Amino acid sequence: MPSVPDLHVPTDLGYSCEYVVKTYDIESRRRMTVAALVKLMQEAAMRNVMELKLSAWDLEPLGISWVLLRKHLKINRLPFIDEKIEVDTYPAGFEKFFTYRDYKIYDQAGELIAFSSTTWLLLNMVERRMARIPDFILEFGSQMPAPEDCLPRPSAKLPILEIPGTTLPFRVNWHDLDFNGHLNNVFYLQWMLEALPDEVLLNGSLEEMEIQYKMEAHWKDELISEVQQVEGQRFLHRLLRKADQKEMAVGVSRFAER
Repeated sequence: MPSVPDLHVPTDLGYSCEYVVKTYDIESRRRMTVAALVKLMQEAAMRNVMELKLSAWDLEPLGISWVLLRKHLKINRLPFIDEKIEVDTYPAGFEKFFTYRDYKIYDQAGELIAFSSTTWLLLNMVERRMARIPDFILEFGSQMPAPEDCLPRPSAKLPILEIPGTTLPFRVNWHDLDFNGHLNNVFYLQWMLEALPDEVLLNGSLEEMEIQYKMEAHWKDELISEVQQVEGQRFLHRLLRKADQKEMAVGVSRFAER
């Protein structure tokens, strides 16, 4: 990914908050887990759209809601327990049916420790298909940052997993669902990483991950997480629905070379 623009929140439409890493955020090395980091980004985005009156609840009378399509996450380092960090997010533009959102996380020294670009669309909640972006949302476009002040957008195409090295089954439980009634997007990422080899989970440091969300997973669905190591510390991921073997999501991760 190219260099990151050195702007915390390059628009008045953005949202910024401070956060202290809690004990329930960390793993055995006392670092924040990747899932906790992504949840924090997601919470900041929710607060942002609530302030802008564009949350799922604001759009509910129109029968539409936001759905995440793609995520590109880069991690320079994970914050430690009790560390104070700054979380920034802002809407980053429109393109046809798609909307974009960026996230940046800084430490107390002002160093960028993680960032993510995402692609979203609006879903018609009755017909369960893509909806056009209403004009009152498109009007925010004039207040959004210039493209050069935004992160590069997530890739529309990822490598294909062909021969899984490891697989792990999961079942979508009630408490895994989000406010749209489908599997929370954080679990897609978490379950993809969970199927990695033990050595990677114990000692690895995730540096980069890309995910494409393809289908909604619902309550009681049985899913299979597959992983293929392709070269070095790079892995391909796929989340399948067991009943019909349809792809729910695909991804690529890269861990620090040891």
